[in-house]
Amino acid sequence: MATKLFLIQKRFLATQSTSSSLSSSSSSSFTVDFLVNSCGLPLKSALLASRKLKLDKKNLRNPPFVLQFLKSHNFEETHISKLIERRPQVLQSRVEGNLAPRFKFLIANGFVGKLLHDLIIHHTEILTSALDSRIKPAFYLLKSFLYCNENIVAALKRSSRLLTADLNVNAQPNIDFLRKEGVPVNMVAKLIILNPGTILSKRGRMVYAMNAIKNLGLEPDKTMFVRALSVRLQMTESTWNKKIEVMKSLQWSEEEILRAFKRYPQILAFSEEKIRSAIDFYINTMELERQIIIANPNFIGFSIDKRIRPRYNVINVLESKELIKGDMKISTLLATSEKKFFINYVSRFADEVPGLLELYKGTGTAMRTEKDA
Repeated sequence: MATKLFLIQKRFLATQSTSSSLSSSSSSSFTVDFLVNSCGLPLKSALLASRKLKLDKKNLRNPPFVLQFLKSHNFEETHISKLIERRPQVLQSRVEGNLAPRFKFLIANGFVGKLLHDLIIHHTEILTSALDSRIKPAFYLLKSFLYCNENIVAALKRSSRLLTADLNVNAQPNIDFLRKEGVPVNMVAKLIILNPGTILSKRGRMVYAMNAIKNLGLEPDKTMFVRALSVRLQMTESTWNKKIEVMKSLQWSEEEILRAFKRYPQILAFSEEKIRSAIDFYINTMELERQIIIANPNFIGFSIDKRIRPRYNVINVLESKELIKGDMKISTLLATSEKKFFINYVSRFADEVPGLLELYKGTGTAMRTEKDA
């Protein structure tokens, strides 16, 4: 009897398991179909989204309302598909209790049309973060410094944490400290746009970075000060020291490193690989004197493959054919705009030097110059 009962229970459990598996499979298939046919997602994206979202064909109430709500605010199919790819769970949101109040607040504060679409699509946290305790304080604080909505969107693109953090606790004390230390309102705004995450730094870290930058002699009311502060706040002390050691290994003195940092703070934000490869190309290929790089630290920020090497190749060829003088100021050649360089050195001589355009674009073979002969 006991054996028979055991077999019945086992068969029942197996049936339940199979039924559950089929139900899950059916639900997943329906979810994918809905995402593709009703939301415009590509199949691959729909399959990925279905891992985070399960729709029930028999209880499909919220998704159609959500889609209708988005369309009523001029979200096109491409907008909707991008939004759902980023946060599939939006389809399960309550329109009246969740979406409508948030949209109403944003629209009342000037976020309409493309601004509204960009904000919602690229910062889906705004659909889940608390409206009254997080989103509203964040927008009021940012608006007081950034003034226009375009700047707010630009700041949020760099750090969506601004929508989820308690800015009154994390950001306001740092902003007050910056103002107390002599950083004017317009420079605080520049810092927020440049690297908004910095205003969420721990207080001790902010104080340390502020003192370090001030000790370099930079003035708090200058753009370079906030750029330097931004870079310093991104690094731990060990990372900062490592970057200094990398530069020293390339024969730079600490005085030269800090002088370059004051002129172009981003120099110490680059990876070790970028720093080494850039300096190697300038010193060993272009044969520039080290002092030229120290005087123009922004050179390290240029892309070697996309900007510097093509220009170097073009100038080499033109000099070898005596079409330009060899005593031209290299800093001007490297720093001039792409359009101006192309007009003055590529387009101008393209007919006289076959293959020059291809060389500049990197699609042609290297030309033989007088230096190679």
